[in-house]
Formats: sequence, structure tokens, C-alpha cells
Amino acid sequence: MSPELVEAPPAFDPVKVGFFRFRRILGKVLVTNDLGRHRLLSEEDFRRFAAGEIGPDDPAYRALCDDGFVRDRMDFDVLSRAWAERHRYLWDGPNLHVVVVTLRCDHRCVYCHASSVRLEDRSTDMTEETARTVVDRIFASPSKALTIEFQGGEPLANWPIVRLIVEEALERNRREGRSLWLNLVTNLSLMDDEKLDWLLERGVNFCTSLDGPAQLHDRNRPRPGGGGHAGVARWYREIQKRTKRRAFRIDALLTVTRNSLDKPREIVDSYDELGARSLFLRPLNPYGTATASWSKIGYTPEEFLVFYRAALDRVLELNRKRPRARPFVEQTARLFLAKILTDRDPNFLDLRSPCGAGVGQLAYNWDGAVYTCDEGRMLARMGDDTFRIGSAAEGSYEESVAHPTVRALAVASCLDNQPSCSSCAYKPYCGVCPVQCYKEQGDIMGRMPTNTHCRINMGVLDFLFERLQDSGNARIFKTWLKQREGVVGEASYRRA
Repeated sequence: MSPELVEAPPAFDPVKVGFFRFRRILGKVLVTNDLGRHRLLSEEDFRRFAAGEIGPDDPAYRALCDDGFVRDRMDFDVLSRAWAERHRYLWDGPNLHVVVVTLRCDHRCVYCHASSVRLEDRSTDMTEETARTVVDRIFASPSKALTIEFQGGEPLANWPIVRLIVEEALERNRREGRSLWLNLVTNLSLMDDEKLDWLLERGVNFCTSLDGPAQLHDRNRPRPGGGGHAGVARWYREIQKRTKRRAFRIDALLTVTRNSLDKPREIVDSYDELGARSLFLRPLNPYGTATASWSKIGYTPEEFLVFYRAALDRVLELNRKRPRARPFVEQTARLFLAKILTDRDPNFLDLRSPCGAGVGQLAYNWDGAVYTCDEGRMLARMGDDTFRIGSAAEGSYEESVAHPTVRALAVASCLDNQPSCSSCAYKPYCGVCPVQCYKEQGDIMGRMPTNTHCRINMGVLDFLFERLQDSGNARIFKTWLKQREGVVGEASYRRA
């Protein structure tokens, strides 16, 4: 275990000093608390703070009081409201509903998490009857905001069912008046003008996969007959042009493979040249084809972090070159920065405690089977049905969300129950995926010191707090948070 997580302060006054955790970053000491507030202190100020020696005459005193680090100077009304705002998702039902309308796909991605089938194999197409029961189950959630996210395979391969669910959901919502978002996760290869017109008229958002320059993209995401990158770029530009002044839009994300590790600058520049407003640097996940191909396309967390640092520095460099133009955002950083610099949690389900599985999201397979999350559905495709919690055609919504598996995942993803997480300075900003822990380590109660996601998240957060110490970087990061929250990206950014 990292010594920063277990080292005790030199002296500690429990009467004067409020609860905190700490970690050393570039010669300074980061202190955080469960409110998500933080301060970077010099070694000497940290020693004085922990010993209760910082008083009203000290320049740092007022900020430490406001942030809840001084025990007898806490404004509990203000701080409790901030805590409630940060954890507002705890009072909602599942708001993200992943719907797999087919497993058919015309790509053969080297890391396919969904274990898709050939385009001509219609055995995994969702039927109209199942689609209607899925819509009923979605609207059984008490959440005031609902996001329906079409997944696959390639959802456009079962276009009639996408149309049916969109129409049914919009009609249902006219009566119920909820905040409804419709997201289509698509490789865009089966898009045409007629489909696009129909989807845009109904306010559907788009998320696609773009792994970088054409050669890299087509190597990671081969399509029989070729032309994968060209098709994505064409439709991306078209949708971006037609939604420039609209409330909905298109976003793209990439999955980093070993093929990507030596190309951070080229990948970032390819997004910039496309006119993208953001990119999302995502590591591989241990599902589907990625598991069998790991020896060829996988890497260590440390190798990913070298890539991530270089890529994020390039993003910052591009932002510095055009300070008055539109900001260019890296989404992993933005999600963490929202937690670090504001009291609003962006509700990204992979970074929640407890996690979103069965609580913040539900996944509906093509046959109507209900899973705690998209990862649970992917694992079922690999032959492990552990995270199946019912069926849209049988039982009830209440039985699914109260399923023992959902309860177990909530307990396993509560960071106070994780020995390493409970003492980590990054606890207010992080989250754990018990399904990933189960897949990687054989137990929903993950072993964090050797957990891939933990090591990556910790490295990313270290890097962000390093870069935040530069005032120019801090200004850029704050502009990212002023932008309108991305509807597609905010809910999930699932595996396109």
C-alpha cells in the first residue's frame, strides 16, 4: 500500500482539527474531507494545521474554517447543504437505462466488450413485445430524469426497434412530464440521411467511437470492406454541423489499446482537427473480446498513465493556444475536476459511492433480461449470469432494484467499507465498480492496492492535483466546468 495512505501526521490535535485525509503531491500536502473540500498546504503549514497551531491571524485559517477543517468553526448548515448537493443522486431511482436492441454489428473491434455477432445473425434482435415491456419497466423508475441509452452490437442494425422505443418513450413522457434524454451509441456505419432526419427531429443524442487517426482507428476497429474511420468522420461532421445550435449533440470517445500508447499527441490532434469539443481517454475493460486479446492489446495501469499524462498535456497545450476560442475538454479530467472544484457531483456512474449498479442504472438485454449495469450484461455474454436481477416481462421493478445482488453491490461499493479507500485522500472524488472487481479479482469487494481501476484513478488524480498547482492550468480547467454539461457524456459514456 502506498505510504501516503497510511503515514500519520507528525502531531494531531483532535480537539481543534476536523476530520481529514492527506496525500503528498509535488512537495505539498493535499488534505481532503468527506465534504469533498480540499487544501494544498506546505509541509510546514500541514504540520501546524495538524497540530492545531493555525489560528485566526493566519492567512489560511478562514479557508480551512469554511471548508470544514477546523472543528469548532464549522458552519453545519452550509456544509450539510453542500454534502446533500454532492450526494443528491442517493435520493433518486435509476435514471440511466441501457437498452441492448441487438448484438449484431458490422465491425470486428479487437476489444469488443459486448461480444457482438455477425450482421446476418438476427437471433439476438429484440422483439416488439420485449421492447414495449422494457419501456414499461423504465418508466416504473421513480426518477424525475430518465436517460434511455441504445446499445449493442450496433443499435442501428435493429432500426425498427430503435424507432419503436423512441416513439413509445416520447409518448409515455408526454403524459408523465419527466426530463427524458435519448442517447444512441453507434458506430455510425449504418447511418443514412433518412434515419438522421428522424432521430434529430426527436431530439436523440449521439455518441460514437473514434480511436484516433484513420490508421489507428481502423486497426482497433476493423470493418469488413474498410472505410470505418472515413464513415465515422463523415457522419460526425454532419451531425455536429446540424446540431451546432441545438440542445443535443454528438460526442465521441476512444478506447486506448496498446496500439495507442505511443500516439497520444496524434490522437488528441485528430480530435481537434475534426472540430470535436471533447475527447474521453478511456482504458480497456476486461470484458468480451478484450479478455481473449489482452496479451496483444493490453497494458499495465502505469503504461496507461504515461499515455494519459502526455495526452492531457497536449490538450492543455491546445487550450493555451486559443484561450478565447471554444475550450477543448478531456472528459475524464472534467469529471474529476467537477468533484474537486465544485459541490456538484456529475453523477458519472463509474465514479460513484455507492456505485450505480441497480441504483443509478439498469441494463436490459435484447431478450428482456435485466442486469444491474451494462458491465453485468457484458459479463453475462461471457457466460456468467451473476448480475442478472430479473426480467422486464416477469416480476416487478421493485423486485429488481431490491434484489440481493443490488444490495450486495451497494455495500461493496461504499468506500467506507474498503480499507484502502476509507483512508485515501481521494475518497471524496472516486468510486469503485464491484463488477469490474469481480471480473478482475474474483470478489465484488475489490483489493484496491492491486486493482487496475484504483491504480489508474489514483494516478489521474495525482496528475490533476499536480497540474492544478499551475494557475494557467487551473484557469483552463475552470473554463471546462463552465461549459454546458454534455448530455451524452454526463450520463454514462458507455462502451461504443
